Amino acid sequence: MSYKVLVVDDSRAMRMLVMRSLRSAGLEIENSTEASNGVEATKVLGAEKVDIVFSDWNMPEMNGLELLKWVRANAATARVPFYLITTETGDAQVSEALKAGANGYLCKPFAPEDLSKTLTEYLT
Repeated sequence: MSYKVLVVDDSRAMRMLVMRSLRSAGLEIENSTEASNGVEATKVLGAEKVDIVFSDWNMPEMNGLELLKWVRANAATARVPFYLITTETGDAQVSEALKAGANGYLCKPFAPEDLSKTLTEYLT
């Protein structure tokens, strides 16, 4: 099965790294879309069906946690798997993300193997 992926990060280099890592992890990607912050991501999610979201936490305009809460509050996107990829590694941040409805949490820097392990739950 192939997936439509949305990668949200204010760094273009990081968006490219995430996409490359997803492919290396074995995720078959039908189509990918990028956004540089949560506001852009809400526009994408309002216009297109997305199968899975990978988002940075720290971004201008709307951060990843705010985006996650928006996704979960919107009936059309509430069930879309959402993963945070971030440098925020404290227990409080991880707990807050999971309570807000994140399906998973990856700390930067990460290896494709880490992403693969995270995706195993989603793909099975």
